[in-house]
This record gives sequence, structure tokens and C-alpha cells, in this order.
Amino acid sequence: MTPVRRYNQSWLPSIFDDFFDTNWMNKTNATAPAINVIENDAEYLVEVAAPGMTKADFDVHIDEDGNLVIAMEKKSERKEGDEAARRTNCRYLRREFAYSKFQQTLILPDDVEKEHISAGVADGVLTITLPKQTAEDKAKATRQIEIK
Repeated sequence: MTPVRRYNQSWLPSIFDDFFDTNWMNKTNATAPAINVIENDAEYLVEVAAPGMTKADFDVHIDEDGNLVIAMEKKSERKEGDEAARRTNCRYLRREFAYSKFQQTLILPDDVEKEHISAGVADGVLTITLPKQTAEDKAKATRQIEIK
């Protein structure tokens, strides 16, 4: 399986990058979660490290090109009952909202049974099972084309 790479060109001049990248305001280190791909005789397993995520935070689907798309999004917002909201004499000098978003597209091998893909989340790991076609399935997929 190969990740699909998309390149994003920035149209903003570098002066904006220099302005917002100062010593008093460090950039957040945005990294993608670690992905393991395991193969055995019967299937491929894709494991995505996702601590603190629930199944509602994920969207796993096959796109129009037949690729596996793994997307996750998590928002954390403070509610009125939070300790910080109860303080009457406070102000934010810096506040970072908790928001995570990730999307990865994987090109699937030809021997994956796309109709039988399954996924589950347990212990902070999203596991996607991609079953391989059996010899019978491959034989069914091949057929003789009649020439008229």
C-alpha cells in the first residue's frame, strides 16, 4: 500500500511566514499519527495510532478512485462549567484550542476484497482489516470474453 501525496503550494509571501514564526510564538508541531501496515496470507492490517479518539471521530471509506481514505477529526472545547470559566478575574495571554484533523489516502493492492473491509477502535488504535481475495475469488473474477 502506498500513501497518496498531495502537494500544497502556498500563495502567501514568505514575509507572512516570517512574521508569524517568531520566538515568542512557537509553531505547533503538527504531525500525522503513526501508521503500521501488516500483511499475512489472508489479509492486510492497517493500524493507526489514535490515543483519545473514539469511533465517532473517524471516517474510513473507499473514494471514487478505489483508494482507502482514513480521516479523523477531534475538537475539544471548554464548557461554561469549567474551572477557567468560573474564575471572575482572569484573562488569556495565550490560549490554544484543542483541535486535531488528519487525512491519509492509501492506494490499495489489487487483491483486496473491497466489499469486506472492516474497521474497529480499541486501546487508542484504529485497526482496518483488508481481506485478500482467495483463489476461488480470483477464479470467479476471471472469465472468458465471447467474441461476436
